[in-house]
Amino acid sequence: MHTITPSSGVSLKSLVRQTSPPPGQINRFVPARLVVKCGYRFDSANTNASTVNTNGVPASNNFAGHVGASRADWQSSCAILASKVVSQQQDTEKTGGAGEITVVNGHKTLDLVPIDNNLPKPLTITDLSPAPLHGSQLRVAYQGVPGAYSEAAAGKAYPKCEAIPCDQFEVAFQAVELWIADRAVLPVENSLGGSIHRNYDLLLRHRLHIVGEVQLPVHHCLLALPGVRKEYLTRVISHPQALAQCELTLTKLGLNVVREAVDDTAGAAEYIAANNLRDTAAIASARAAELYGLQILSEGIQDDSSNVTRFVMLAREPIIPRTDRPFKTSIVFAHDKGTSVLFKVLSAFAFRNISLTKIESRPHRNRPIRLVDDANVGTAKHFEYMFYVDFEASMADVRAQNALAEVQEFTSFLRVLGSYPMDMTPWCPSREE
Repeated sequence: MHTITPSSGVSLKSLVRQTSPPPGQINRFVPARLVVKCGYRFDSANTNASTVNTNGVPASNNFAGHVGASRADWQSSCAILASKVVSQQQDTEKTGGAGEITVVNGHKTLDLVPIDNNLPKPLTITDLSPAPLHGSQLRVAYQGVPGAYSEAAAGKAYPKCEAIPCDQFEVAFQAVELWIADRAVLPVENSLGGSIHRNYDLLLRHRLHIVGEVQLPVHHCLLALPGVRKEYLTRVISHPQALAQCELTLTKLGLNVVREAVDDTAGAAEYIAANNLRDTAAIASARAAELYGLQILSEGIQDDSSNVTRFVMLAREPIIPRTDRPFKTSIVFAHDKGTSVLFKVLSAFAFRNISLTKIESRPHRNRPIRLVDDANVGTAKHFEYMFYVDFEASMADVRAQNALAEVQEFTSFLRVLGSYPMDMTPWCPSREE
């Protein structure tokens, strides 16, 4: 270690470690990183046992004859070294540039890799952090266009979210799987039209998990272009479910019109506005009329004012089931022997006092027909089914765990679609006309 005083005249270069290569090897610079260490030493001849601690470091702060007479002199020497390092870095910045020769530690080097400011920004930990459960950063996919009931359900499930419209149910599933969206809110059943079978099939095809449910009262309106009267109409378009939910009311209104199904309710309103169809009306929401500049010819045209649609919220990962609030669990199962074991499966829930809220059967897509040989009758053909069951219990409940363990004994296939909180918000029927 060099002993430095303010007048010692030791240069910065003498403090940089240099490497002397053995004969026959190429010189290498110890390049751009500069490590400067400032310190002091003491004369062992002038140090006795009483002034040295157990680590061999002098216990006294006396630096006489070396760095300076006091600690202040040693700190000032460190400041002089620091100023030299800063000045050399500034000289390097002034001489350097894109494609120019730079000076590092007194040696000229070439910048072989020019910096491109257009390169993509690297990901940070904030880019990978999960989106919040609520808030403006959560992206929620739904089927339809703005003004659809699914958009309203997404807003009820996740307030202030960024709603992402999708033209098909399949696209909404894939949007979550491909990380384009964080959640999907899709309808599974309506109190008038029944189950949306397409989404039940997609639940089995995809690997998303049900993490919640939301029930939305549906308030249908008859929409047309401004100035159009009911007697001018020859066609009414909407989603098949909406047409079915308003069939009787359309007849009572005296409308002798053709019913035509389209992909979604708000899409029907958008189609009329975009094509200036003055002989066509749409069944959609009041918000759709506001968005696409249509007038409301009649409100509350659903056949039953207690018209509600149940939506499920889907995510890539399941939530942790709890027992401190009402939970619901959805499963799907099948058996090689068809429906003959269905009563055994249902008894597993009945014996444990677990209430079922829904049971839905769908034909088995991979094996729709089962053949049964009978010597007296011949060969009988039966449909094979997949059974969807919702029951009021959390997977954290021991009763539910034991019930599923028993169900597994009677089934050839069993899958839990999700265990999620029930929608306990107060319900009020839709407004009547």
